[in-house]
Amino acid sequence: MVLSACYESKNEPTCGKVDKKSFWTSFNSLFLFVFRSCTDVLCCIIFILFIIGYILLGLMAWVHGDPRRVAYPTDSNGHFCGQKGTPNENKTILFYFNLFTCTSPSVLVNLQCPTTQICVSKCPEKFLTYLEMQFMYRNDKNYWSYYSQFCKSAFAKPAKTLTQLLLDDDCPTAIFPSRPFLQRCFPEFSAKNGTLTVGNKTTFDDGSGKKRNAVELRAAANGINKILDARTIGMKVFEDYATTWYWILIGLTIAMLLSWMFVILLRFTAGFLFWIFMLGVIGIIGYGIWHCYQEYSKLQEQPNSHLSIYNIGIQTDLSMYFQLKQTWFTFMIILSILEVTVIVMLIFLRERIRVSIALLKEGSKAIGYIPSTLIYPVLTFILLSICISYWAVTAVYLATSGVPTYKVIAPEGQCEHENKTCNPEIFNTTQIAKACPGSHCNFASYGGKSLYHRYITTFQIVNLFIFLWLINFIVALGQCTLAGAFASYYWALRKPDDIPPYPLFTAFGRAIRYHTGSLAFGSLILASIQMFRLVLQYLDNRLKEAQNNFSKFLQCCLKCCFWCLENVVKFLNRNAYVMIAIYGKNFCKSARDAFNLLMRNVLKVAVMDRVTEFVLILGKILVSGSIGILAFLLFTQRIPMILEGPTSLNYYWVPLLTVIIGSYLIAHGFFSVYSMCIDTIFICFCEDLERNDGSTEKPYFIAPTLHGILNKKQLVPQKQKE
Repeated sequence: MVLSACYESKNEPTCGKVDKKSFWTSFNSLFLFVFRSCTDVLCCIIFILFIIGYILLGLMAWVHGDPRRVAYPTDSNGHFCGQKGTPNENKTILFYFNLFTCTSPSVLVNLQCPTTQICVSKCPEKFLTYLEMQFMYRNDKNYWSYYSQFCKSAFAKPAKTLTQLLLDDDCPTAIFPSRPFLQRCFPEFSAKNGTLTVGNKTTFDDGSGKKRNAVELRAAANGINKILDARTIGMKVFEDYATTWYWILIGLTIAMLLSWMFVILLRFTAGFLFWIFMLGVIGIIGYGIWHCYQEYSKLQEQPNSHLSIYNIGIQTDLSMYFQLKQTWFTFMIILSILEVTVIVMLIFLRERIRVSIALLKEGSKAIGYIPSTLIYPVLTFILLSICISYWAVTAVYLATSGVPTYKVIAPEGQCEHENKTCNPEIFNTTQIAKACPGSHCNFASYGGKSLYHRYITTFQIVNLFIFLWLINFIVALGQCTLAGAFASYYWALRKPDDIPPYPLFTAFGRAIRYHTGSLAFGSLILASIQMFRLVLQYLDNRLKEAQNNFSKFLQCCLKCCFWCLENVVKFLNRNAYVMIAIYGKNFCKSARDAFNLLMRNVLKVAVMDRVTEFVLILGKILVSGSIGILAFLLFTQRIPMILEGPTSLNYYWVPLLTVIIGSYLIAHGFFSVYSMCIDTIFICFCEDLERNDGSTEKPYFIAPTLHGILNKKQLVPQKQKE
């Protein structure tokens, strides 16, 4: 306590005769680790209460929810398709009577297609209208046997007229060749000579006397879902993963070893390694440009390669996109812009990069003394996975809570009774059916009239908000923990002798014990901004068709402003957590002190911050790009003489993207520790310059070489322990 007061007063005569090394060593241990008290206690209490409420919300959702309602599609009567122990056990696929009604505006409002939906055992395989079937039935009874499986109930024979059929809504007026997607029947589209077809037809009869084309049918199908045949894709993707899982693990392991090697080499050869980063990234992007050009040249003579992505629309076979010149030309332009951007930044930032390299060397030294910090991202990943899983499960259970509710849906969207609740068993005998011809009483959602069911939407919003709060809190906890560990390194006068034992574990315990409230406060501010951004995005998606140019412009401005605000708050929070880890003050004081400190050293911030981040990004790109090129050569059988990879892949890009993304995340985990280390060292350095003058009485804690680069002031060498 005396030492701390002596230091704060900066009044040396009152300090008595104290050995300088003992003083600074004691200062480090006492000031950083002993004099602590709980900060932002009120916010800590609120945070704990929210977590308890979140747990209770999850338990309540699990009691009322039924996840089978997500696993199985639901017909118009609210019955599951394919559920064991029900009449629909062998009918696993949902069939829509009239897909063309799915272009109705009511789809956007009710999130339901206004047509009858039944469970079937398989999708139609051919074109057939009800009238055609009636005509063919006279010669072959099998036509009715085939057609009747797509009707609500079985009949002895198709005796009803088309008018009566439409009134009773017992059968579809026509069926089309379809394939299952997520247990739903969707038309089977294909491209023939650059023209969209369904079942090799471009036009067909919809069963009510109207001629339709494949483009109209695709628009109707997209009204339900934008992607077709995803189930088949899912099976093929699963097969590819089953074939290549060990190659993926090998690639990710190599990425981890490569990242670890770079971390070690940065300590000794940061300058040389930076040039490897630079040349490697330029070379990888250059290879990508060359490969895109080669593919573009090969497709010059292909007949359908001139089609655009818009012409072929949404396709289930993603390989079709790679048969278009436009795809490879777009990739080539993007990579070329990226290549030029990297080269220009390297040219104009060459002086600042020298400073960043010096900081990287000091950061490597700190990580070398505290190697356990490289393992901490694993803990962050585990905690984030738990939060994401809990949020997703709770959201599913909330969405499937309650009993089936039915609402009136009109194909034209002009019924005055639309969206009113109804009973499907007696709907055809009610006045609503007579007042709104063609309307249906379809299953809408799961709900109820209890207090819990009336607030399901509110609970979903609360679930999302607390999820964002927890995610940001976990990130904040990691930043504060790493900052505390690296601060203990910086403020050790004799490195590594004065570094306290188990600095990472100690910093983690200190952050949890004393500063949970401050971390919760900072993450609450960030979560609130993110929530508002999500609300803006939701409103933009729901009201996109109704917006005029002014509202679109205003929406765009708001999005831009809140994106900037979020990034500014992230930057301020990050530095505030460093100050919390060092001095143990509450969030507001730490944020103010960090901001003032950075403003007093704004030129150094401009030199250090983004440039160092740019250097680390180059390292991440090099790791993921190197592993990605090796995986590409392996999965496309381009190096069979050296190493023979899997030969029966449906989509080689599935394991390729998995390896690239996984490698980038691994590299990001390693280099994010570096980034936090450098930020902590920089803030400590700025504080060091203001408190000390480099004299024997007040020596600097920073390494002399780094001080000479960051500060022009002559450094009086400090005595280090040999």
